[in-house]
Amino acid sequence: MTPSVQDPSDTSAGGGRELLPTATAAEVRAGLLSRIRARPVRPIAALVLIVAGVSAGLVVPRVLGHVVDLVAAGGRDTSAVTGPVALVAVACLVQAFCSGWGNALVARSGEEILADIRESALGRALAVPLERLERSGMGDLVSRVSNDMALLADAVRSLVPQLAGAVLEIGLTMIALLLLDWHFALAALLVIPLQTYAVRWLLRTSRPVRRAERIAQGEQAQTILESVDGAHTVRAFRLIPERLAAAARCSRVTRDLALRSTRIGTRFFGKLNGAEWTGLSALLVVGYVLVRTDHVGIGTASAAALYFHRLFDPINGLLSSFDEVQSAGAAATRVMGLVGLKESDDGTPEHPAIASGATVELRGVSHSYVAGHQVLRGADIRLVAGERVAVVGTTGAGKSTLARLAAGVHRPTEGRVLLGGTPLDEMPEQVLRRTVALVNQETHVFAGSLADDLRLARPAADESELLDALETVDALDWARGLPQGLDTRIGQGGLRLTAVQAQQLALARLVLADPPVAVLDEATAEAGSAGSRVLEAAAERALKGRTALVVAHRLTQAVRADRVLVLSDGRIVEHGTHDELVAADGGYAALWAAWSGARA
Repeated sequence: MTPSVQDPSDTSAGGGRELLPTATAAEVRAGLLSRIRARPVRPIAALVLIVAGVSAGLVVPRVLGHVVDLVAAGGRDTSAVTGPVALVAVACLVQAFCSGWGNALVARSGEEILADIRESALGRALAVPLERLERSGMGDLVSRVSNDMALLADAVRSLVPQLAGAVLEIGLTMIALLLLDWHFALAALLVIPLQTYAVRWLLRTSRPVRRAERIAQGEQAQTILESVDGAHTVRAFRLIPERLAAAARCSRVTRDLALRSTRIGTRFFGKLNGAEWTGLSALLVVGYVLVRTDHVGIGTASAAALYFHRLFDPINGLLSSFDEVQSAGAAATRVMGLVGLKESDDGTPEHPAIASGATVELRGVSHSYVAGHQVLRGADIRLVAGERVAVVGTTGAGKSTLARLAAGVHRPTEGRVLLGGTPLDEMPEQVLRRTVALVNQETHVFAGSLADDLRLARPAADESELLDALETVDALDWARGLPQGLDTRIGQGGLRLTAVQAQQLALARLVLADPPVAVLDEATAEAGSAGSRVLEAAAERALKGRTALVVAHRLTQAVRADRVLVLSDGRIVEHGTHDELVAADGGYAALWAAWSGARA
C-alpha cells in the first residue's frame, strides 16, 4: 500500500502532537544570505577561482577544434600541433588548480555557515519551553538536530561545490557555443523544454514525498525514544509486542516513502537521458548542415560537439541532484525552523522579579494534559518572597503538575501564574529562566568534567565559586576525593556518580544559578532513606534565602516548611503550618500519623 503524503504545511502529527515550526523557502534563503554577507571574502574568492577554472577548461575544445582543422587541411608537419597540445596541457593544469582550490573554499565557507546554523539551531532548541517540546515530542527535535543536520552537512560538503561548478560551467559553455555560431547555441537550447518538464515533474512529485519522509523519520525516532525511555514501564506492563509493532509501523512508513522517492528518481533519470539524446542529435544535424553549406569548418563543428558533450556531466549532475536538493531543502526548512524560534535576548535588562526576590502566585489555576481530564483544579496560592511552601499528597494528586506550572514549564489551561507580580505569558523566556529553577528527581549528568557540568549553571564561575557551591550542598569531600578533582570526567564514558552525588550536583547547579525562586519536585526521591536525609540537609542549605515550592517526598520536609499544602484529586484540600494541620486532625494529620508510626 502506498503511504499517504502529509501536507508539508501541516504542523500536526500523529497522536495529536504539534510539531515544531518549519521555515519557508524565503526564510531559508534569507538566513543563508545573511550568513554569507557576514563572511563574504571566501565566497567571493571561491567564485573567482571556479570561474577561472571553468574558463580554462573551455579552452580545450576550441584548441582541439583547431587541431581538427589542421588535420583536415592536410597538414603533415607534427610540429604544428605542438603548441596547441602544450596549451591544452596548461589549460588542464590551470583548470585543476583553480577548480580544486575554489571547491575547497566553497566547502570551507559552507562548513562555517553550517557550524553557525548548527549552533543557532541547538541554542534555540535548548531555549524552547519544555511544554512546547512535550507537545511536539522529543523525536521531532532529535530528528532535526541529527538526521536533518546530517543531510545539510552532506549537502555542504559535496552538493554545494558540485552545484556551484555545474551552474558556472553550463553558463560559460553556452556563451562559448554562442561565440562559435548562434545556430549551435540554438540547437543546444532545444533540450531546455524537455529538461524543464522533467524538473517540474520532479518538483511536483518529489517535494511532498521528501517532506513526508522527514516527518516520518521524526515519528520513527519519537516511537523509539519513548520505548527506550519507558523501558521499565514497557516491561512491567508487558507492552513489548505493542511497542515493537508501533516501531515496525513507523519503519514501514519510512521505508515505503524512501522506495517511492527512489522510483521517482529513476523515472526522472530516464527523462534526462531522453533530453540529452534529443539535444545531441539536434546539434549534430545543425553541424552537418553548417559544414555542408561552408558556414563553419569541421574544426568549429567539432568544437561545438565537444562543448555540448562537456555539458552532459554538469547538466545531468545539476538536474539529477534535484532529488538530493529536495531532501536537503526539506531538512533546511526544518533546521531553519528551529533557528527561527523566538528566543529572548540574553541581554534583557534585569526584571523586577529577579531584582527584588520574586513572589509566586497562582490564581484560579487549572490544568489538563488531555482535553476534558483536569489534573489540577482551581489552585489559588501565593508565596511571599523568601517563603518555603511544601506540597504533599498521594500519587496522582497533581503535585508535579503544580510544581511545573509554578516553574513555568507548563502554561495553565485556566487561570494565571505570576512571578514577581508579572504573568508568565508577559515575561521574556530568558528572564523566566533566571528567575525560577526546577530541580526534580531525574537529574542528568552530562559527559565532561565535573567543573564543566557545574558551569552549565554559570559559565563564568571560577574554581572557588564551584567549590563553594559544592560545599553548600555537602558535596565538597567526595568531589575533592575524585581522581582529578574538578577535572574528573563524569557522565557517559567517565565516572558514574551515585544517585545522591548526582542530586547534590543538581543542587550545586541551583546554588550557582542563584535564582530567587526554586521549585523542588521530589528532588530526594531517588536516593533511598539514608541518602534522602543527606539530600534534605543539602536542599535546606541550597534553598536558603529563596522563595521555594517543595514537593515533599518525605514529610520531614513539610515539618521544616513555613506552610504546607495538601493536594487530593487535583485540589488543594488543606493548607497551613505543620502544627496547624496536625491539630486540625484531617487528611494531613492522618498522613503524619502514618509517617510517624512507620518511623517509630
